[in-house]
Parts: sequence; C-alpha cells; structure tokens
Amino acid sequence: MELLLNEQPLLCRNLIEVEENSLSENTDKIILFEQTPIPKAVAKLAIPTILSSLVMVLYNLADTYFVGMCNDPIQNAAVTLAAPVLLAFNAVNNLFGVGSSSMMSRALGRKDYDTVYKSSALGFYCAIISGALFALACFVFNAPLLRMLGANTETMAATGEYLKWTSIYGAVPAILNVVMAYMVRAEGSALHASIGTMSGCFLNIILDPVFILPWGLNMGAEGAGLATFLSNCVACIYFFVLLYKKRKSTFVCVNPKRLSLDKNIICGICAVGIPASIQNLLNVTGMTILNNFTSSFGADAVAAMGITQKINMVPMNIAMGISQGIMPLISYTYSSGNHKRMKGTLVFAARASLGFITVVAAFYYLSSAQLTEMFMSNEAIISYGTKFLRGFCLGLPFLCMDFLAVGVFQSVGMGKEALIFAIMRKIILEIPALYLLNYLLPLYGLAYAQFVAEVVLAAAAVIVLARLFQKIEQQKVIAR
Repeated sequence: MELLLNEQPLLCRNLIEVEENSLSENTDKIILFEQTPIPKAVAKLAIPTILSSLVMVLYNLADTYFVGMCNDPIQNAAVTLAAPVLLAFNAVNNLFGVGSSSMMSRALGRKDYDTVYKSSALGFYCAIISGALFALACFVFNAPLLRMLGANTETMAATGEYLKWTSIYGAVPAILNVVMAYMVRAEGSALHASIGTMSGCFLNIILDPVFILPWGLNMGAEGAGLATFLSNCVACIYFFVLLYKKRKSTFVCVNPKRLSLDKNIICGICAVGIPASIQNLLNVTGMTILNNFTSSFGADAVAAMGITQKINMVPMNIAMGISQGIMPLISYTYSSGNHKRMKGTLVFAARASLGFITVVAAFYYLSSAQLTEMFMSNEAIISYGTKFLRGFCLGLPFLCMDFLAVGVFQSVGMGKEALIFAIMRKIILEIPALYLLNYLLPLYGLAYAQFVAEVVLAAAAVIVLARLFQKIEQQKVIAR
C-alpha cells in the first residue's frame, strides 16, 4: 500500500502530461466505448462482470453447501440469519462503488480527467473509513444485532461466530475490494475487475471445506466466515498490485493528495450512490423481515429458505452482471451525446438478458426439488425448499427488467428515479406483500412477495425508460 501511494504522485503530479499519456495508452478503451459494434462491446464489458457475479454466487453457495454437509440445520441457519449483514455491505459498496464509478464514466465521456481522478480517490478512502465504522458498529452492538437478525438461543452462538469473521474483522476488505472493482470497471477494464473479484472467490471455495468440515478444522459456520475474510483480503491485494502495475495509465487514483471535497464531485457521487445505498438497506430490511417470519417455523424452514435464496441468486446475479456490465458504456455514450448507441446498448442487453433468464426460471420451477436436495438430504428441508424456489423463480424475468432500468438510472445520474424504484420495491410493494401473504398463506406465501413487487416494477421500468428516450429526442430537436 505504501509503495503504491509513493508511486501515485507520478500519476498526479503533472496532470497534463498524465492525461496525454493516459489517452495514448488507453486508445483501446476509447474505441470500445465509441466504435466497437454494440454486441461485441456489451459482451466485452458484461461477460467478465457476469462471470465474476457467478463466481461470487458460487462461493456463497459453497458456504451453504459445505456447511450443509455438516448435517446440522443450526449451522446452516446461522449462515442464513447473518446474510442481511453481509447484504448491508452493498449499501456502502453502492454508495461509493456505484456512485464514484458512475461519476468516473460520465467524466470520461466529457474528457474531464481531473474529475475522474478526484472521484476515484474520494470513493477509495470513503470505502475504507465506512468499512471501519461498520466493523466498529457490529462489534459494539453485537448482541442486539443478533437478536434483530432473528437469532435465538439455539442459533445465537453459531451466527455470532460467523459474523465475527465476515463483519467485525472482515468489513473493510469486503467493502474495499468491491469498490475498487467498480472503479476499475468504470474505465473499461472489466476483465481485471472480474479477475480481482474471482481471485478471492476461488480461494474461498478452496478454503471452505478445509475450515468447515470435520476432516479439516471442523469450525462449521465460523470456518465459512474465516474463509470469506481471507478471500476478501486476497482480492484487495490483487487490486493494489494491479493499480501499482498500471500506475502510469490507470484513471483510478488512490493518492491521498488527490482526495478532494469538491462540492460538485461529492454531489455527483451521492446523487447516484445514496439511492443505490438506500436500495440495498431496504433489501436488508426485507431480508430481515423474511428471515424473522421464517424463523418462527424452526431451523429447518430457515435452512431451506437460505438454500433457495442462494440458488435463486444465480440467475439474479447474471441479470445484475449484465446491468452492471453495460453501465460504463451507458454512462459514456450518454455524456458524449451518442444516444443512438446508448439506446442500442440497452435494447440488446434487454433482449439477451430476458431471453436467458426466462429459460432459467422455467428450469428452476421444474427442478426445484432436485436443486434443493443437492444441498441437504433432509425431507423437511427439501419439501420447504421446493415450494420456496418455485415462488422465487416466477419473479426472475420481471426482476431482470427492473435491474436494467435501475442500471440506466445510475449510469446517467438519475438518482431520484433509482430511489423511487427502491422505495416502491420494498416499502410500497414487497414488505407489505410479505405481511399479507404470510397471513393468507403462512410461510409458503413469503416466497411470492418478490414476484408481486417485480411485476409492478417491470411495467414501471418500461414506462420510465420510454419517457427518458423521448426526453432525449425532444432535447435534440430543441438543440437543432
């Protein structure tokens, strides 16, 4: 880290010289954003992002799978109950990752490189500070946090041990590696961003059985947490090495001398980052309510809910990967005024994403029992999981459209619209649906709340996106 900071002044000391050097060494990035055919550009940006998302799901599934091999529902329930805290990391990731990367991509489209450097420096240091504060809060309020998550006397100890490694010790590396991946992706280096993320994920998958299972360290859920902590540290190391190697050409600047509290930069990051952060906090709220409802039916129901949520994360993360993958291209084309290319990118991504996710949803519905059984050979858990997964998978195609719309909002700086969608999804639609469906159809109705919310949001997404492009066309006419 110290070596990296010592070298960064080479990047930031003479701005004009750096910009010329960056432009000459980043011609491929400009060609990617401006000239590469849309299918090829989308593939180059989205495929690495999708792969890294899938690997992240795989390592989440690995926690569930290897903990499930202990044949102890309490250990499996601990991983499920702790999930909202890990999901809360995304609130910080989105605030400084999505916010700063969107600001960087839009500034690149305007050729405003000073803003690019300052935005990345602000996002980097805010991620470190936020991670440290998050860890401190988890430590100080550990007992009430566990109760709020739905842990009882049966699951309290195992959940606490898992959170110790993932949240108290692991908050800073978990947040920082994701934020750095966003910033590296913002300048078009999607492959490097994905390699960094995947390096930690693969290590986690290797370490999980060693730390969790009886033939290894026999740590159960705590071992899964330790493996996650170490994997996030490795991912951070990868990004530090990458930035050092590319210090003369990268737009990602971590030199504290470039840290700026410029009002326009802070407002630009927050305009996109805060709505994205609130969206994830609301996701945490929804998951906590869901787990609390489920926990009243016992550890088997909680374990089944956790398994099916992890299985459902595979297509969800593919949809999310496509949405996040095209964000730099959407931001760049929007800011540079190439709106035809922007619209073409969105249409192509929507067709590819919806087609694939619909097929996956149909497969999940037909194979729900077999997929659940892969994780735990327990008749009660398989029975619960079959019904849960069928409810979850119905909402996938609609969720896909919602993700794309929010990705566009974040890319072009429409923070207000992103915030409205977040509020609609959880507060207005999904959380009330959880209460109503659990009352009408106890336990099993919970899995259909997401479907109810996403149908409405998908329709709203199409309407808002159509109006966005109509507004762009009207502005073109006025400009002429």
